Order: sequence, then C-alpha cells, then structure tokens
Amino acid sequence: MSSAHMQIGEVAARTELSLRTIRHYEETGLVIPSARSQGGFRLYTEADVARLMVVRRMKPLGFTLDEMRALLAATDRLDTGEGLPPEEREALVERVRGFERAARRRVEDLRTQLSRAEDFAATLAERLTARGADGPRTSPHPAVRGGKEQ
Repeated sequence: MSSAHMQIGEVAARTELSLRTIRHYEETGLVIPSARSQGGFRLYTEADVARLMVVRRMKPLGFTLDEMRALLAATDRLDTGEGLPPEEREALVERVRGFERAARRRVEDLRTQLSRAEDFAATLAERLTARGADGPRTSPHPAVRGGKEQ
C-alpha cells in the first residue's frame, strides 16, 4: 500500500472525528474514500482528509449536510476547472463568498453566546464566594472518603 493512502483509523486520529461520523459522511456522499484496498478497506488521501476538515469546521457553525455538500462542490469545481467560463467562475466564487459571510455571522453569534456563558459562570462563582459555599464542607455521602476536603 502506498503511503499516500490512509485507512480510516489514521484518518479518524488526524481529523479527531469518530469512525462512525466518517462513515456517515461517506453514506451521505460528503466525503467518499478515494480507493479501496484489496481487502476492501476504505483508503483515504490527503485531499479526502482536507474535505473532512472542511466538514469538521462547518459543523459547529450549524451548517447542514446539504450546505456542506454545496460548498465542497463549488470549491471542487473551482480547484479543478481551469477552463471555466468567466461567468461560471464568478458564480462559484460568489457562492463561496456567501458561505464566508454566513460563517462570519455565525462566529459572531457564537462569540455573543460565549460572552453570555462566561458572564453566567462568573455570576455563579461570585454567588458561591459571597455565601462562603466554597469553604470546607461535609460530604453528603458517608461512603466518600479521602484525606483532603473538597
């Protein structure tokens, strides 16, 4: 087997995606392994890993599988279409720009959510400190033992 191909376990380790997730992306046509070994194992290339990383980065931003598929189709066409007519190239670039704008909006929304979550956690910490709740406490479970108070 050439070093250019990886089996699914190595791909999972590199992308930090589960085997189940990678197989799901194959079933939905998002990322199809480039080859199969003689034993029938899926074989992935660097390009396949790059596609999986695009998907991994889009998922937390709330993009759907269809949106992921549309972006990958546009970038694939731009990457391989040397003789693209100018109007098609411009339409593809505009589609990718639309995804970039959507990603930036979603990042801002997540920043707002994160800020609110941090404020909430800080408020809880202040409340606990003000009530002295972070001092030594008796464990409610007699079976819990240890040399140090928690």
